[in-house]
Amino acid sequence: MTICREKLSPKAYGKIFVLTYDRLRRYEGAWHLERQLMFPGHIFLESENEEFLSEELGKYSDTVEYQKHLIPMSQEKEMFLKRLCKEEFHLRMSKGIICKGNTQITEGPLKGLENRICRIDRHKRLAKIEMIRKPDEVRPYGKKVGIEGKSLSDVCYVTAGLEITEKIV
Repeated sequence: MTICREKLSPKAYGKIFVLTYDRLRRYEGAWHLERQLMFPGHIFLESENEEFLSEELGKYSDTVEYQKHLIPMSQEKEMFLKRLCKEEFHLRMSKGIICKGNTQITEGPLKGLENRICRIDRHKRLAKIEMIRKPDEVRPYGKKVGIEGKSLSDVCYVTAGLEITEKIV
C-alpha cells in the first residue's frame, strides 16, 4: 500500500486499503482474537476516475503486469463488502446459535445474512459467506446452485469469524 501511495498521484485514487476480519485461535491453552487478511495478496483502490487510475497504473506496467492483476469489482460485491466491513475495512467477529439445524446469528455483522452462510467450521470458529446471492434464495449447506445470469466462477466467498455459542437439537 505504501508503494501505491508513493508512486500514484493522489488524484488517481480516493482510498487504498486491505480488508481484514477477526478470528479466534486457540493456543497456549486460551482463545486469542486475531486479525487476518480477508483477501491475502490483494490491495483495493477506490477511485472516482477509473481512466486516470488506469493511466497512472500504466506508467508502471513494466514492473507490474497490472492489467492481468487489476480486477474491477462489481457494484453488488462492493456494496456487500461495505455492508460487512463498514468504513474501518474490517469485519468483526459474529456470534450465533444452531437451533434444530438452522443457524441464527445473535450478534455481529453477519446478523441477517444467515441465508448466505454456506459452510461453518465450528472447530476453527469460521464461516464461509457467499458474496453474490439472490436475497430470497434459500438452500442447504454445501449444494452448488447456479445463480441466474452468473456462472459459479463468478460466485465469490468471504471468510468471517463466527462463534457458535450453543447448539439446540
